[in-house]
Order: sequence, then structure tokens, then C-alpha cells
Amino acid sequence: MEEKRKNLLYIVAHRMNWFVERLCALLVGLMVVVIWFGVIERYFLNLGFTWAEELSRYVMIWAALLAVSCGAFYREHIGLNIVKRFLPAKGASFLGISLDLISLSFFIFLAWYGMDMAEEGLGQYANIFGITMVVPFAAVPVSSSLTAFQIFAAMFRSTEPSANGMSTK
Repeated sequence: MEEKRKNLLYIVAHRMNWFVERLCALLVGLMVVVIWFGVIERYFLNLGFTWAEELSRYVMIWAALLAVSCGAFYREHIGLNIVKRFLPAKGASFLGISLDLISLSFFIFLAWYGMDMAEEGLGQYANIFGITMVVPFAAVPVSSSLTAFQIFAAMFRSTEPSANGMSTK
């Protein structure tokens, strides 16, 4: 039964990571298109649009913060690998578990307080768009929750996924 739960946890984490990787790629592609449009508009078309810089900033924030959960899935986040190499097996295992628990605690904390930050964004408005800042601020609790889940799932994996690019399947 426990092995089945581990497999289910890995399947959910893997599929979530697969989706987030593609979403990040889409957001980065969108950001590139928006920035190129802004450059072409400013220097060649002179249409007077001012929204490209602000939109690209918000898209970049979402892409960068969502990508943190992908790093957590592959265990590419900050770890003390050089220290772990010089420790005995039990010490390295203890250090790994400790780092996972500290990281998990941090991202749960960030998700919790990020919800308050996003809620406060309801009263603030973007300069150009006039939308509330809840959309850009929501990147913090959403990405932190995803990262906390990926760290939790990684704690129960016996093997690490391949980090040679995007996940397969």
C-alpha cells in the first residue's frame, strides 16, 4: 500500500511538473514576443503603446517563480552537495532531510503570507492596465504552494528524475 502511495505521489508530481514546465516555456515565449513588439512599436511604428514593458514584467515574474517548482522537482534547488560528499552516509542523509524540511517550511510560510500579500493587492492598481495587483502578487502563493508540494513529493522518492532537460512522457 505504501509503495502505491509513493507511486501516486510521484505520478501527480511528475504530471504537475510536466504542465508547469510547458507553462513556463509558454510564458517565456509570450514575454519575448511582447518585448519584441515593444521594441518594434517604440522604434519603428511609433503607435504610443506603453503596456509592453509592464506586461512583460508580470509575465517574467510568473515564469520565474513557477520555474522554482520545476527546480524542486529535479532537486536542483540550493543544497549543500559539496558538504554532503564529505559526510558519511548517515550524516548526508540527515543533512538532506534537514534541508528538505527547512525548504518545505520556508515555502509553506511563503505561501501562507503570500496569500495575505495577494489579498492586499486587491487595493493596489497597475500603472498602465488599471487591473488590481492581485494577479501579479498571486504568483507568490501559487508558486510557493507548487514548490512546497514538489519538495514534499521529492522527500518520498527513492530515485531522482533525470535533469537533462524537460521531463518526458
